[in-house]
Amino acid sequence: MGKKITLSVIKADVGSYVGHSNVYPALLEKAQGILSGSPHLIDACVTHVGDDINLIMTHEFERNSGEIHQLAWDTFQACTEIAKKFKLYGAGQDLLTDAFSGNIKGLGPGVAEMTIEERRSEPIIIFMADKTEPGAWNLPLYKIFADPFNTAGLVIDPNMHEGFRFEVRDLIENKRVIFSTPEEIYDLLSSCSIGDLQEVSLNKIKYVQSLIKN
Repeated sequence: MGKKITLSVIKADVGSYVGHSNVYPALLEKAQGILSGSPHLIDACVTHVGDDINLIMTHEFERNSGEIHQLAWDTFQACTEIAKKFKLYGAGQDLLTDAFSGNIKGLGPGVAEMTIEERRSEPIIIFMADKTEPGAWNLPLYKIFADPFNTAGLVIDPNMHEGFRFEVRDLIENKRVIFSTPEEIYDLLSSCSIGDLQEVSLNKIKYVQSLIKN
């Protein structure tokens, strides 16, 4: 049994070039320096999409850890000070309060976290975006988990033949429907308008084999 670790991805816009298009390099360097020096983290990477700084961190705390959220908050605060110094556009704009209250949720930054039992090989894909629609990842997720011309393992690995269940959410009417692939691929593509980024979003994808075992 592998060791449990938590992956935390926390992002915020704390200042950018005019046009919300990029992040000033000094902000990324500051953020990486803070995370690299933290005793709370196993590993960390700082990157950006548009003008959002993304902090990608692994650690042994649970999700919603006060220590990790405080670290992210302090990092964004430090980057905000640099943004103010260089008079960057929208300095600190995603930080909605001056004081940290134990959890970064609701304070402006975006948060995604999960705790896993780490295996020998543990590739993880992190989708990051700025100024897009909730359904931006509909097509990539479909191709990963349902398109055998993209993911050969769907055909090669017998354990994958049961396929996946896609939970699709109608964001306008607040309804959901679940499709099983591969048998309901056409219904998934046509009835749920998988290409409509504004109204329909893939909410969950579950491995059928694991559902059968459970």
